[in-house]
Amino acid sequence: MQNNKTREMTKMALMVALNCISAYIIIPLPFSLSPIALQTLVVNLTGYVLNVKQAAMTMAAYLLVGLAGVPVFTGGSSGPGKLFGPTGGYLFGFALWAILLAYLRSKEYNFVRYALLGCIIGVPFIYVFGVVQLQLVTHMGWGKAVMTGALPFIPLDIVKCCAAAYVAGPINRIFGEA
Repeated sequence: MQNNKTREMTKMALMVALNCISAYIIIPLPFSLSPIALQTLVVNLTGYVLNVKQAAMTMAAYLLVGLAGVPVFTGGSSGPGKLFGPTGGYLFGFALWAILLAYLRSKEYNFVRYALLGCIIGVPFIYVFGVVQLQLVTHMGWGKAVMTGALPFIPLDIVKCCAAAYVAGPINRIFGEA
């Protein structure tokens, strides 16, 4: 029993740490308030390797650490200004998607299922939250919000979803889940 708790806590701590680190791996885009970030990969991986409760606690911990002022959001930012600012919707989308993905994925690892969930449901799900908050905070037109806050990121986010689906299998095997 203690071994299982240790395994669960280790996985959760690893996913919080990876979320924090992935926010620093960015490529700023001159035409967008949002940079290209590695977070989409880690958020999907969180949903692939944790159960619903663990994913919820992991993403809540990540958001609370950033909200408290620890620089764990994209590019080393933090605080309520980031969470509730133009690009904070992506953070909410990330958290909710990781939880929903943990619910939707099957117990048995299946690369195709995982990749399809991430690409077909996850990417649009995250963008809805991101683009809506971007538009509401900046008051830019919906077309511009979609053009600067979603469309440029889709191809690479699909690659990141597939990469997360691929590495989820070995990680689950390491932790004895698959």
